[in-house]
Amino acid sequence: MNILFIGDIVGNPGRKAAKEMIQRLKRERQIDFCIVNGENAAGGSGITYVVAQELYKSGVDAITLGNHTWSKREITNFIDSDKCIVRPANYPEELPGKGSAVISNDKGKIGVLNLMGRVYMDSIDCPFKAAEREIVELKAQVKVIVVDIHAEATSEKCALAWHIDGRVSCVLGTHTHVQTADERILPCGTAFISDVGMTGPSEGIIGVNRDIVINKFLTHMPNKFEIAQGPVQFNAVYLEIDEKTGRTTKIERINTAVD
Repeated sequence: MNILFIGDIVGNPGRKAAKEMIQRLKRERQIDFCIVNGENAAGGSGITYVVAQELYKSGVDAITLGNHTWSKREITNFIDSDKCIVRPANYPEELPGKGSAVISNDKGKIGVLNLMGRVYMDSIDCPFKAAEREIVELKAQVKVIVVDIHAEATSEKCALAWHIDGRVSCVLGTHTHVQTADERILPCGTAFISDVGMTGPSEGIIGVNRDIVINKFLTHMPNKFEIAQGPVQFNAVYLEIDEKTGRTTKIERINTAVD
């Protein structure tokens, strides 16, 4: 089974780049499932119903979120009914949405689990305990499980991957918008990378207009962030997974400029 996971999509430039690359990679690599982190997909913060539908029409099978899950208030109107969006499973149980889901198409079915870190992030429930709970439920239904750990600290992401090595197919870090070069397959068959990176403007600062960000550092005054203009990058990972065992046999970084 071939899976494409696309790093944090930032605004309209990121969505356009994702659409172009999904179509190309599906032809070139026979992608069975495409998953994106979409927590910055609508204007750089959050996601809306219209944006989610746009991503699905582009060839996306599932959307993961993160600390900007609730940035667009309208998400509470559709997150419960959308079977392909998952938000961090370690948010309080009473919040709308779900932390994991089984996604199916004519190529088969996979489990998708979304978690959020706690180091330098919001104070929420333990991602390690949430992972253990959700994995038990998913493994009763599927062999292939993709985990998005949306976190700041590399150590936390790495620790989670080692903790659940062999119980999931891959642990893919998101949130920092900077692709790391530490992709590998752990001893029990779980692929890992600290951060998949960002799909969005490459000459901003993590996708944001760099002048606004620089001014904030210089003055420490709040300012509304705006999506940067100019060249766009596409960051993702390509995975080959044995659908009988759930073990990953290949993980490859993709980092390319998009016209």
